[in-house]
Amino acid sequence: MLAIIGGSGLTQLSCLEISHRQIIRTPYGEPSGPLTFGKMKDQDIVFLARHGHGHTIPPHAINYRANIWALHSLQPSHVIAVASVGGIRSDLVPGSLVIPDQIVDYTYGREFTYFGDKDQRVRHVDFTLPYSQPTRALILRASELANENVAQGGVYAATQGPRLETAAEIIRLERDGADMVGMTGMPETALARELGLQYATIAVVANYAAGRGTNISAIPLREIYAVLEKAMVGVRNILEHVVSCHGD
Repeated sequence: MLAIIGGSGLTQLSCLEISHRQIIRTPYGEPSGPLTFGKMKDQDIVFLARHGHGHTIPPHAINYRANIWALHSLQPSHVIAVASVGGIRSDLVPGSLVIPDQIVDYTYGREFTYFGDKDQRVRHVDFTLPYSQPTRALILRASELANENVAQGGVYAATQGPRLETAAEIIRLERDGADMVGMTGMPETALARELGLQYATIAVVANYAAGRGTNISAIPLREIYAVLEKAMVGVRNILEHVVSCHGD
C-alpha cells in the first residue's frame, strides 16, 4: 500500500477510485480526518488530507503524531507527502516542483516526538538524511517518466506559521542554507523517521518567499491558489507514475 499526505492545494485525489473512508483512533488522538482508501491503477492507496477535508486546520495545530501513527498502523511501503512552500533559491519560481533532501526545523511548541514520555528510556534517532532515499528515488523516477521537471534536492526550512515570514527572516533562512520555506515539514518528517516509515516530500512552490522575485513588498495571497491549482496537475501526474513504478 502507498500512502499519500495531501497539503494545501491537494485535499483530495481526483484520480483515486475510492472504496471507503475510515476514522483511525490512535494513542495520540484523532488524525486530521478520516483516511480515504482506494485504488489508483489497480494499486492500493490511502490518502490523508493534512489540513482536514475542508482545509480548516492551520499548520501549528495539526496533530502530526496522530496522522503519522495512523498511517504507520497500515504499514505502507512508502509515504509521499505533498507540501506547498515559498521559493527562496532564485530558480525555485512559483509553480516549480522540488524533491527536498534536507530540512531545518524552526518550529516550536509542537508535539514533536513519540519518545518524550518520562517513563521511557532515552531514544535517539539518526536524522542525518531526513528523507527516505528509496522513496525519493521512486519519486524522481516517476517524475522522469511523467515528463515533469523537478528540482532534485534542496533544503526545506520549516517555520511555525500560520503567518508568512518577514523579508528579514527569509534572509536569515537563506544564510542558514535554506532553499525553500514551508510550515508543515516538521515534525512530520521526524515522526515518520521515528516510526521507520519510508517518507519523502514533493514540495510545490506556491510563491516567491517574502522579499524575493516579484514579492518585494508583499505576497499576493490571491495568486497562490491559482498557482497551486495549476502545479497540482503536475503533482497528480507524478503520483500516477509513482503508482506505476511502485507496481513494477
